[in-house]
Amino acid sequence: MSAGLGCWLLNMLTVTPINFAEANAFVAQYHRHHKPMPGCKFCVAVSDADGKVRGVAMIGRPVARGSDNGWTLEVNRVATDGARNACSMLYGAAWRAAKALGYRKLITYTLPEEGGASLRAAGWKLIGERGGGSWSCPSRPRVDTAPLQGKLLWQA
Repeated sequence: MSAGLGCWLLNMLTVTPINFAEANAFVAQYHRHHKPMPGCKFCVAVSDADGKVRGVAMIGRPVARGSDNGWTLEVNRVATDGARNACSMLYGAAWRAAKALGYRKLITYTLPEEGGASLRAAGWKLIGERGGGSWSCPSRPRVDTAPLQGKLLWQA
């Protein structure tokens, strides 16, 4: 085997299963601005040739009630340790799994400063801008923990 091929094989990632607690622990360690999730429908990981988890995606019901129609899921968290192509692999695997479970639509949101290259590489389409802001109101006060600026909506 040539040295170039050996390096390529060492950097190769594969889609692997991961449980909720392990995915949440990974998110707690690596996600830039979100905390772990209270629940989700399923999780997926990508791991290197040594079996080390290099990234996770957590997929659940859409946060926005208007999108929660029973046929749509949302990628609520994606976190990686910086492994090359991990994000695009996770987005692609999430869509394949959602389709296999009978869902017809998979969405996610990004911040405007996040370029979206991984989503485009996985075949996702930018739908457009969506409003931001606080969800807190007098009848249901909340402590804001997520970024409050507008977001970009993507669809698989």
